[in-house]
Amino acid sequence: MVNYVRFADDFIITGENGELLQEQVLPIVRDFMAERELQLSEEKTVITHIDEGFDFLGCNIRKYKGKLLIKPSKKNLKGILDKIRSAVKENPTVKQEWLIRKLNPMIRGWVNYQRFNVSAKAFENLDYQIFQCLWAWCKRRHPKKSKTWITKKYFHRIGNRCWTFSVPTKQKMQNGETLYVRLVYATDTDIIRFIRIRNHANPFDEADAAYFEKRDTEKMRNSLKGRKILTKIFRQQKGLCPHCGKKITVETSFQVLDIKQGRSASKQMLHPECCRKVRKNEVFLEPVPERES
Repeated sequence: MVNYVRFADDFIITGENGELLQEQVLPIVRDFMAERELQLSEEKTVITHIDEGFDFLGCNIRKYKGKLLIKPSKKNLKGILDKIRSAVKENPTVKQEWLIRKLNPMIRGWVNYQRFNVSAKAFENLDYQIFQCLWAWCKRRHPKKSKTWITKKYFHRIGNRCWTFSVPTKQKMQNGETLYVRLVYATDTDIIRFIRIRNHANPFDEADAAYFEKRDTEKMRNSLKGRKILTKIFRQQKGLCPHCGKKITVETSFQVLDIKQGRSASKQMLHPECCRKVRKNEVFLEPVPERES
């Protein structure tokens, strides 16, 4: 059996053994590309065993004692570290706040890409290497100052983290504490695991509608865009379940249900039990009106 996975101009082909890939699959791929005046990159084209692993799209895919793990590749981690180090070294005299605002998008973008993989150790390594880089940046700026002085000036305690590279501002938070412009830390990002889809689940089958609605709700909870949509629905409903009229809270939980009316459709937030009743009895729910801006 041969499987093919492609993203843009990168692809992987898996097979039962190396001989199958080397003697049968590789010649077919080369002939296919030659017809289109293309050729494989000899540097990237590798035939390897899954126990040895391979890199694909910034990730290392490998089996460890029979268990498949997808981790950030060493090359990908080195790439983001080199980018951060270059940004720090190229700006030796800028204000700390400006440097933080320059580094945060780099860190956040890489972390959000790798947060779905086995990345805990890579995140810890990234934070450690960034700290070493920033500590050297601070010492170069103040060669005659002590370590204690540098620590007090550039690092502050925020929450449970004592060594937070940050700048205090004149603004105050709701609890009265000082608002800081602070560096993003990779280890502060929760790692999310993809939930495997049931083998026989069909999004076009009404019997599986509840299953996919639950998956979609969890997916929305785990993304910034999804949480914005949930917040909008919650405010439109004034925090109330449209079926029972009671409040939706963290304790009661919720589920998002697609309400179809002719060609149009809208999403509504209901208690899980109310959602099951609506789906079972096909109770009609009035669409929630849009709030006036």
